[in-house]
Formats: sequence, structure tokens, C-alpha cells
Amino acid sequence: AGKGQRGNSWEAEKEKNLLFSFVLYPTFLEARCQFILSQIISLSIKEELDRWSDEITIKWPNDIYWRDKKICGILIENDLSGHLIGRCISGVGININQKEFHSSAPNPISIIQITHRESDRMEILAQVLQRIKEYYKILQEGDIEFITDRYQAALFRKEGIHFYKDSEGTFNAGIVEVEADGHLVLQDETGKIRRYLFKEVQYIL
Repeated sequence: AGKGQRGNSWEAEKEKNLLFSFVLYPTFLEARCQFILSQIISLSIKEELDRWSDEITIKWPNDIYWRDKKICGILIENDLSGHLIGRCISGVGININQKEFHSSAPNPISIIQITHRESDRMEILAQVLQRIKEYYKILQEGDIEFITDRYQAALFRKEGIHFYKDSEGTFNAGIVEVEADGHLVLQDETGKIRRYLFKEVQYIL
């Protein structure tokens, strides 16, 4: 149904894009570590889309961007079992072969708009799921540093100073890091360190 954050919906022309959900049962993972699941899913999609462009990045926490435009949205819902994660359901929308967008979404883009040729949706789906499987195995083996290093390197606007907006207004800042619990750490032009959870700060595009 194209369910998104805060009641938003995902526009998708019939049989043109990928819209899919999958479930993981990471019962070995503590609830406080749940952001690592967001990282492996977004990395898997980002690295698959790298086959079409070298300008694909992850906009914190898990949107996939081409330049300043959104090519993929991910919604992750975790069910906790005590202090562990019992189940992780991920819903994914990737724009593949849609040439025009008509919703109020500000900045959609698709693979066909980047490459000017159609792509095989089922092949992309299979490759994304294979990459998730491989990253999940790395996570099970405990190599979290490998995952987080790749995630940090893939971040949208990881270099330079850019505009952001929080509850107090707009400011210029650069990304310092994304912490293990998902906090985005910025340093503004005055040198002040600012930490944000999702929805507490916006990128100004």
C-alpha cells in the first residue's frame, strides 16, 4: 500500500518499480543495537544501485539518494522480545522504470531517468535480497565495525558544510558521524556539536 513515515505514501506506477517487504528474525541482537539492521538494509540497496551510478548515497537514516533526489524509501518496524529483537519487518520502495512522477513528493528519481534505459526489476530484487543475506551473515558473525564503516562512507553529504533545520531554525553544519544507536552527530560553523534522533533535524535540499 506504499505506507511511509508520518502517514506519507509512496507513488508507484503499476509494474514499473519495486515494492516489497521481507522479514528477519534477529533474535541474537539486543534492542539497543537495532539501528544496525537499518544500516545493512540501506547498504544492500545502495550497493546494488551503485551498478547504475557512482552518485548513490544513503541519506540518514536510510533513504537512498541519487545526487539530491530520492530513489528509494525504506520503512523498518522492529518487534521487541524483552531486551532482544524478535522480528524486523522492512518495507522497501525502489523507483526503477517510472519515467514521470505526479505526487507531491518533492524530489523523486528513478533508474530509468538516470540511465535512459529500462532495467529488470526481478533481477534487481534478487540481487538486493542476496546482498541483504550476505550482510546479515556478517552481522551474525559479529563484524559490526565492517558494517558501520561502510555505512559512514556511504552517507549523503558526508563531506563539507550544508544547511540543516531543527526546532530552533536553520544552520550550517558538517556530519561528524552516525552513532551506533542512530544519532546523527553534526558540528556547526561555531564548532558546536549537535546530536539528533530521526525527525529532530531536516536536511535542507
